[in-house]
Amino acid sequence: MEDPPSTGTEAWAEGLHNTNNNASPGGWPGAHGGHPLAAFGSPGAKPSYLDRVVQEIVESERTYARDLRSIVEGYLGKIIDTEEPVLRPEQVSALFGNIEDIYELSSTLLQNLESCANDPVAVAVCFVTRSQEFAIYTQYCNNYPSSVAALTECMRSKVQARFLRECQERLRHALPLGAYLLKPVQRILKYHLLLQEIARHFEHKAGDDYELVLEAIDTMTCVAWYINDMKRKHEHAIRQQEIQSLLLGWKGPDLTSYGELVLEGTFRAQRVRHDRALFLFDKALLITKRRGDHYIYKSHIPCSSLMLIESTRDSLCFSLAHYKHGKQQHSLQAKSVEEKRMWTHHIKRLILENH
Repeated sequence: MEDPPSTGTEAWAEGLHNTNNNASPGGWPGAHGGHPLAAFGSPGAKPSYLDRVVQEIVESERTYARDLRSIVEGYLGKIIDTEEPVLRPEQVSALFGNIEDIYELSSTLLQNLESCANDPVAVAVCFVTRSQEFAIYTQYCNNYPSSVAALTECMRSKVQARFLRECQERLRHALPLGAYLLKPVQRILKYHLLLQEIARHFEHKAGDDYELVLEAIDTMTCVAWYINDMKRKHEHAIRQQEIQSLLLGWKGPDLTSYGELVLEGTFRAQRVRHDRALFLFDKALLITKRRGDHYIYKSHIPCSSLMLIESTRDSLCFSLAHYKHGKQQHSLQAKSVEEKRMWTHHIKRLILENH
């Protein structure tokens, strides 16, 4: 098994392209023309590459379930059983999230996979029939930044750090708790890649069996994309709250009423001394001036009234105005052509959507 990095700070770094955690199909012998594919399950035949893919899915799930069990019993269980609490209840909640639910799902999935007798179609069906249950990973992944923060706090306490190290030694883990708490994030983003290996080496790429494999891939790809999307929205919501708390002179409604934060950036502005910090929401553009850690409110324009004027003389410049007050323009200069392209693209999209 390939263990993840131990820092616990790389959450979400690999996203859908994550190739860590328990399995790396592309590295197996026969992946690109090693042994020819034998008839699946034929007596006395050497295991085909497809056989080995299916075996790896089962074996890696077994390893994953064992790792989850070590967290639930070797860390969380020990914390709960301690006479004098070592961690505060809120620390425990932040640190482990819904890891017990994840463990229960993985254990059940493993039992299903083990009963498939190395049949790739039966393995695919396991994922299709349990598609709704994987939604619990969203909660875990959204909580993961809080888990990293809680673990960092624990490691600053000599008593808590010693307790966690003792748990690690008792479990004979080579890596600390942070490496194991990252595993569910990695695993849920890996399933669709493992299933893609089945499809890639499936003997008959037609018929109901192959369609079931493709359905399993679609199912787990959607789960992975949904979790990444929820993670992005969660991060944007936190940033939105942060902007609200740092905004001075604002007398408008709560910023959440303007929808999701789409973009933020700093631009040079004509005819003013200081740069302008812009926040583009689904329904409004907020224009501010930075002062230390705070933002001073200068103006805002609803996207339904927003007007964009692109400069023909300067590839970095563009202007924004309220369509009823076209002469009161905010003339801005981006740092690069790419930044200008991205901002003008999203501004045009939001103008259309709000109309």
